[in-house]
Amino acid sequence: MISQQLIFRKIAQVLLHCIFWIGVLLFYSYFFETNTSNREDTFHFALFLMPITIATTYVATHKLIPDYLITKRYWRFVLYSTYTFIVSLYLLFVSIFFSLIYISNFQYAEMNPLTKSVLIIMTAVYLVVIIVSAFKLLKLNLKQTSRAKTLETKILETQLKLKEQELNYLKMQIHPHFLFNTLNTMYGFALKKANQTPDMILKLSNLLDYLLYQAKKPSVLITEEIEHIKDYIDLEKMRFNNTLNIDLNINIQNENLTIAPMLLLPFVENSFKHGNLTHGILDINITLEANSKAITFQVENTATKPQNSNSGIGLENIKKRLELLYPNTYELHISNQLGIFKVILILNTLQHDS
Repeated sequence: MISQQLIFRKIAQVLLHCIFWIGVLLFYSYFFETNTSNREDTFHFALFLMPITIATTYVATHKLIPDYLITKRYWRFVLYSTYTFIVSLYLLFVSIFFSLIYISNFQYAEMNPLTKSVLIIMTAVYLVVIIVSAFKLLKLNLKQTSRAKTLETKILETQLKLKEQELNYLKMQIHPHFLFNTLNTMYGFALKKANQTPDMILKLSNLLDYLLYQAKKPSVLITEEIEHIKDYIDLEKMRFNNTLNIDLNINIQNENLTIAPMLLLPFVENSFKHGNLTHGILDINITLEANSKAITFQVENTATKPQNSNSGIGLENIKKRLELLYPNTYELHISNQLGIFKVILILNTLQHDS
């Protein structure tokens, strides 16, 4: 069903066209009235030119320009424009005969001087056609530009949604991996009925809150990430007991710095999961320095057997998240030399915040 608004819009367009062509008729009447006092004959001649002008204009604006020029079918545009010009020129010659026969009664001397010249008549008619065609071409170009911008916006929105979905998917992959390790540790303590179990449950509760709720945020304070890294380390200390030697060095110059949640914690988790005991001890060194320009995070752990830097859900997901969240603003170096597995992450906070 046609809406009322569409009907009003069509009526407004028809009225606007009618007003425009009435204006053209008045222009013709005034233009061809020069050097003559017979206004009635001039008006009749202007009326006779109107169908030629209207037909030529609408063919140009509704067929030639949108179907051939805008679509870059230039040869057909030139060909059909030539046909249109020849037909309209023929009709202009007919208009001269109309002026001679019906208006001047075959008296050439009594003809309006301006109606004798094909060149002048062509100038008047094609001036209108050119002006309207130029306006139509401008309108179509603006419309096409608007459509291109709208399409570009939709593409960007789609890419953003896909990016968010991929990030959520990566986080969902990290969560089960993290929980599996922690719950295994907790299970062992429960079997032993250790006194540290309540403290372990509290720390796990804090981690779960961070994991399930805070991790949904696009960014968190770096101090929050550090606190949960400490909770995780405390949980692992309970599991490793006396077989763990961990050194944590933190230097934060600006506590208002933000970071993507769960970005650093998987590196720490990876050092425990893939680290190996050397002489009965697992050595882990963690260093974090943050200032207004960069965040530098380094994790080292003993590894008696070679580690594949590309293996493991945790590291793979972190690499993908870094590409999505910090494109061209981070450096990630992973090495395994002389029994030391080392990860160095540098985030350019200055570029990312801008």
